[in-house]
Amino acid sequence: MTSAAFSLCVVLAIPSWAQQNRSRFISDFLDHYSPVDTASAPALDPALVRGLSQAALNQTKQPTTYDSSYTAIKYPGGDVPASRGVCTDVLVRAYRKTATDLQVDVHEDMKAAFAEYPRIYGRRNPDSNIDHRRVPNLMVFFRRRGTTLPISKRAEDYHPGDIVAWDLHGGVTHIGLVVDKKNPDGSRYLIVHNIGMGPKLEDVLFDWKIIGHFRYAGRRRP
Repeated sequence: MTSAAFSLCVVLAIPSWAQQNRSRFISDFLDHYSPVDTASAPALDPALVRGLSQAALNQTKQPTTYDSSYTAIKYPGGDVPASRGVCTDVLVRAYRKTATDLQVDVHEDMKAAFAEYPRIYGRRNPDSNIDHRRVPNLMVFFRRRGTTLPISKRAEDYHPGDIVAWDLHGGVTHIGLVVDKKNPDGSRYLIVHNIGMGPKLEDVLFDWKIIGHFRYAGRRRP
């Protein structure tokens, strides 16, 4: 199954009321999208970029079943089994290899400012088991704690270590990591993402509508 075909299946599987809530979130998010000027955006440390890229690329060698079901995991440092995962887990696992735990970062920020996060999921309190594994939450977190970059159709605006979020259609969100490998003609960097068939290295930057472009230096821990 192609990525496009799988994304269509995902859209069709979501109830109409959920699609409406997600579409509303995307619209509101874009209405308040305030990127910094590209020229003034802080660059990531080259060591961090190399670490994120390698950690993401390593995930493409791990057979992974797409599984978004709710799973109780430990905190901090919790994860579902390595043989399972979704698009957000690509980022969580890559950042953990660089000593940043997005489970902790997102949970702490949601505890401090829960009202700033989307109400898509009907929860009244943060949940360290699942919050960091949801794309809308990560989008809000990166807007709050990272650097929000311009959304463009210029490949040169997207650099290794950047995080990209997309609207697949019908309010279904997706997220991936720009890595330090280019497509065959060298025109743009490739993406590591998991859209349903495990983490893949693919030339998909402009395959869907981009709704978020971020850079996050992380909070390194021992």
